[in-house]
Amino acid sequence: MPLSVSLSIEGDTTVIELTGELDAKTAPEFHQTIEKAAGHGTSTVEIRMAGVGYMASAGLRSLVFAQQKVADHVTIKVVGAIEPVSRTIRTAGLDRSILLTDG
Repeated sequence: MPLSVSLSIEGDTTVIELTGELDAKTAPEFHQTIEKAAGHGTSTVEIRMAGVGYMASAGLRSLVFAQQKVADHVTIKVVGAIEPVSRTIRTAGLDRSILLTDG
């Protein structure tokens, strides 16, 4: 399934909304959006993943890429990820540096 990526600004939060599958084939589009988000200078980058049904290791690398691209004071939130996706994030230990929330 292709990945749909949108970017918007809501107050002091840059919102990235993903729908589809996040894997090696689709991750480059997400990376481009992360680079745009990093340039907005907001204090939070919120990645809404409720519509992501599958995330491969390339998706994990994308989240690490996001951490590297934003400034140290910027919070990265992953919102609404389904259980298999959030479990993958927790198993990789990224939940120690990325805030996982249900909504």
